[in-house]
Parts: sequence; C-alpha cells; structure tokens
Amino acid sequence: MSEENKREAGRQEETAAAEQQSPPAAEQTEPAAAEQREPANTQEVSGTEPAGAGAEHPNQPQPDTMPEHPDASASDKPAEPAEPAAPAAANADAPSAPAGEAAGAGAVDPEREAKIKAAQEARAKRLAAKAAAEGATAGAVAGAEAGAVDPEREAKIKAAQEARAKRLAAKAAAGGEAAPGDAEPAEPKPPSPKQPWLDEAVELLKSEVHPEAVEEAVINELAGDMPTITVKAEHWRAAAELLKSHGKLGCNYLRNVTGVDYETHMEVVYFVINLETKREYAIKIRTDREQPSVPSAVPVWPSADWPEREIYDLLGVDFPGHPDLRRIMMPDDWVGHPLRKDYVPLDPEV
Repeated sequence: MSEENKREAGRQEETAAAEQQSPPAAEQTEPAAAEQREPANTQEVSGTEPAGAGAEHPNQPQPDTMPEHPDASASDKPAEPAEPAAPAAANADAPSAPAGEAAGAGAVDPEREAKIKAAQEARAKRLAAKAAAEGATAGAVAGAEAGAVDPEREAKIKAAQEARAKRLAAKAAAGGEAAPGDAEPAEPKPPSPKQPWLDEAVELLKSEVHPEAVEEAVINELAGDMPTITVKAEHWRAAAELLKSHGKLGCNYLRNVTGVDYETHMEVVYFVINLETKREYAIKIRTDREQPSVPSAVPVWPSADWPEREIYDLLGVDFPGHPDLRRIMMPDDWVGHPLRKDYVPLDPEV
C-alpha cells in the first residue's frame, strides 16, 4: 500500500470516529465554525455524491498539502448548510441522525410543496362545494316547511276562494252559467228548526193584532236559535195577550225581563215560553231614550212585577199600567239611574 493510500485510510477512520462522537445538533449550533473550514478538495463539494456521505473514493487523488494532524480530518467533510436553531431545539430529544440525513431533511423540494399545496386547495374546494350543497338542501327543506304553514299564503288562498265563490254566486243570481272548471257554489245553510215557530207567531201577530205590529223577526243563532220578534210599543199589550192565550202559541210562563241601553234608544226584552211544547220567544219593545215608556206586562204575566220595577229603578224606563211602580234597589231620593251609560254619580266614592 502506498503512502498516499495509507493517509487516505487514516483520514476515513478519523472521520468515522468524529461523526460517532459529535451529534448533528452540535454541528448545527456552530455554523460559523463550519463556514470557516474549507473543503480539502473542491471536487468533493461540487460532486454528485450526497452531502455528508463521509467516505471519499479511494482512487481519487488528494493534494499534497493535506494536513497530517489528526484533527485536520474534520475539514475533509463538506460544509453543511446551517439550519435554524428552533428545529434543532425541538429535535433535541430525538435520536441523533447522520449529518447527511439532517442536511437532506432541511432541503425544500419545490415540486413536492407545489403538489401538497394543490392537494390542499382541491380539498378545500370540495369541502366548500359540499357545504354549499348541504346548505341549499337545508334551505329548500326549511322553505318547504315554512311554506306549508305560511299564514299569509293561507290567508291569500282563502281570500281568493271567497272571491271566487262570490263571483259564482253573482253569476247564478244573474242567470249566467258557471264557467268550466269553476267550483259549484256552496249550498245554502239549512233553516233553523225553530223557524216554523217564528213564522207562525209573526203571521198570528199580523193577522190577529195589527198588520204593522211586528217591526222585525229573526232567528238569534247566538242564543240557541231563539225566535226573536220586535213589536211596536203601542201594540205590545195586545201582542202579550195573544202570545199567552192563543192555542198554537200558549206562552203562559214569563221566564225573564231585561232592559238594555243602546245610547240611541232603550229596549225591554221579555222571554216567554210554553212549558208543555217548549216553544219559546224573545219579544223586544223599543222606546225613546229621553222619555222611555213601555206598557206593563204585569196584567198578563204577574211575574213581571219585580223585573219591571228593577228596570225602572236602574234604567229609568216607565211602565204604564204597573200596579206598584217604585224603586226596588236604590233609595227613593236617589238621583239618576245607575245602569244608564251616561250616568254620573253625585259622589264618586259611593
């Protein structure tokens, strides 16, 4: 073995021993010292061998000026790029790796970074598209649910149906034919079962009492289809006798008497019934509000005594023909009638 080869083998052994004793982290923390050391052979730095390989080709010629000192072998190793201190500190607990691997890990591959960035962007686009599709589906479902119970829409539909029904009713009244596809008009409401009672009583009052004795006759649906007849005050006494004594009517029982202040006029209402046939009527008598007066029904139904006195006391309606018309609740010297809508008490504290 020639002297040059011996020196080469010795340098390789010293280099291997130095790499085992000195971890890469120590080399990374001293970038200035690494920069001061120059490679013994510029061909090794610019060669195709990976950095940190450590072993040089045995047949490669070496310069004659190579130092023989044992410590000089460290300069034969190519300079390694300095890395930031933070990664070295972070990896201080990890097992030490060869200097060549550390240098390779620190290098940034532009192509790989571009692929990673493209993959991240594609994944973000897919997630955004998925979220948008889910949001659109949820919005459509919510809109459908809201539309199913939309009160404004229901009100519009109902109004349109009512308007259509009115048009059809107007066509029918004018004698026109319904257009194809139009719905048939709603059937008229069936008459009240008490309508015959009302018609018969009105006919008897007009024929037996006076043709103009009845002002109005209706079925009060809010009061259980109560037949309601409005009789003129001047014909009330004769109408009361007919209602009680006529065989078809026979309303021999007075259930109640009440008075109402409508501010424009007064009304007294008598509720009579036939206890055998259960035929019943509500008879209204209207009177002037300034000087209200209704003929008393006490001569026909004696039970009207106290109810008429109460109406006289609280509303101020006079009942000519009453046997004992006087106040029944308030003192005789009381001023005004408490149930009138314009009543103003003399003493608000009372």
